[in-house]
Amino acid sequence: MPESAPARGWKMLAPVVLAACGALLVITAKTSGGTDLRGSEVLEMPDLVRAEERRVEELIADAENLRSEIDELTEQLGDNETKEIQQQLEELQTTAALGSVEGSGITVTLDDSPQADTPEQDLAPGTHVEDYIIHQQDLEAVMNALWAGGADAMMVMDQRIGNTSTVRCVGPVLQLEGKQYSPPYTISAIGDTDAMLDALERSEAVEWFRAAADAYGLGYEVEMEDLITMPAYEGSRLSRSES
Repeated sequence: MPESAPARGWKMLAPVVLAACGALLVITAKTSGGTDLRGSEVLEMPDLVRAEERRVEELIADAENLRSEIDELTEQLGDNETKEIQQQLEELQTTAALGSVEGSGITVTLDDSPQADTPEQDLAPGTHVEDYIIHQQDLEAVMNALWAGGADAMMVMDQRIGNTSTVRCVGPVLQLEGKQYSPPYTISAIGDTDAMLDALERSEAVEWFRAAADAYGLGYEVEMEDLITMPAYEGSRLSRSES
């Protein structure tokens, strides 16, 4: 069936029209530089950017205001309530450290080995007399563990001590606040007995001492007591532990 004139005309014009449309799209794309041509969105983008900028500025301002409030409150507490609380705490600590006290607790006894008086040439090979006596670090290990276990008060031998008191061993003699003591040495602490016993068990330094005690026959005994009475602390309040 022969094609009609309009059909033949459209078939001839279609390639020309498509080519023209393609050329128009290329020219338009180059002119717009790749920008989305949907005008409504193009117009809205600057508004969105400005809105986000305003939102960020508001958040920054809010953060600065909150920071200023925190600084002000911190300063107020530092100048008033914090100082008052700190003063009360120091007074309580001073009272606890200086006044006589009594309560339940534990007493740890450390003693030299029975072989401490043995001539070195008669000791086991590879050992020395120093292995068989109590040293300063042994006492400090127990004391530090008891403080860590929450001891409320502590006494070494017959002297009340604070957590900055000095204990020092010179040879086989313990020096404490100007006095000298010979073993066995006792360390008593008032407080939560379970917590202090747990602290002794968890202390690496005490564990090392217990191992030495087993190896060399050193004395190590822990006794729970229903009532321990401690005198007032009479030593220097500014004393420091020596290593």
